[in-house]
Amino acid sequence: MSRRASFDAPEILGLLPDAAVAKHLSRGMQSGQEYPPQITLRKASSTLNERDARWRSQPIRELLEEAMERFEDRRTDADGWLAPRLHATLRLTRAEAGDGRLWNHFSMLVAPDYVVWRHKGKEIAESSRFSGPHYTQCFSRLWWAAELFRDGRDYTPVTLACGVQDVLNTTLRLDIVDHRPTAQAFLRILDALMAAGTPRLGDHVNALSSAINSAGSTLVYDVLAPDSLPLVDELQDWIADAATAKAVPWDRLPVGPDDGCVPPASVDALLPLFEKLHTEAPVRRRIRAADNITVAQEVPGVPVPRTGVSLDKVLPPG
Repeated sequence: MSRRASFDAPEILGLLPDAAVAKHLSRGMQSGQEYPPQITLRKASSTLNERDARWRSQPIRELLEEAMERFEDRRTDADGWLAPRLHATLRLTRAEAGDGRLWNHFSMLVAPDYVVWRHKGKEIAESSRFSGPHYTQCFSRLWWAAELFRDGRDYTPVTLACGVQDVLNTTLRLDIVDHRPTAQAFLRILDALMAAGTPRLGDHVNALSSAINSAGSTLVYDVLAPDSLPLVDELQDWIADAATAKAVPWDRLPVGPDDGCVPPASVDALLPLFEKLHTEAPVRRRIRAADNITVAQEVPGVPVPRTGVSLDKVLPPG
């Protein structure tokens, strides 16, 4: 397999302020016609500890180049492959992952080519893919999707979540997915809908996400379905092992931190409620406009067909 020329990324990751991105991001960069000004941006960045193996950029570049090779003709499919591998390679605490300056450094200095490759529309990749909220920025959204949808060390649910773009575009931005049983119960329904060949799947995802989020304002999910306490020491051990960990496998899922699985009983407790919310949620029907642009029309009060959908399935082990 031929390899594309590697981008000349800094050896060590760093932190790049939002202001530097706003100042130097141009339409030429967003279209892929030019690269960001490397020398200027490196001066504006603060470099992370070079003694910490986690901050080396080479393993990340290798992943991204492989993704661009594998998914050249189906670029949205790269998300499900890359998200768990990015998470398992870049071992972060949530506090570290919440620092947008790290993801700015990724997009402007480590892999601006990947941002354009993955998110360029007819003309450009939107600026929020370079520097934006955690659910929009090119790399941050994948790391957080893996973090929020994994079941302990099992990344299988992550591939399911990333297989439907509306999950990344809509569900990921909702606070409810911070509650692990809610995230897994949502995926159980999604898995059943996919198995049933449900048409307009993205419309169902958006409707269900909205319904669960609205219900969560009056129902306390963590009371209905308590989660287990996170195993902090195990997570820290996993992070500390980054220095000696082998490169993530490309043809099977990596293994995540062994910081505790979601209690199955809590997921089961939420399923009847989520089934009801899904049945009653209005679905946004996509129609083809005269100018060949797909638009969405919400049809309130229309129940969602349930024929052939079974929620008794469980996610396979990793």
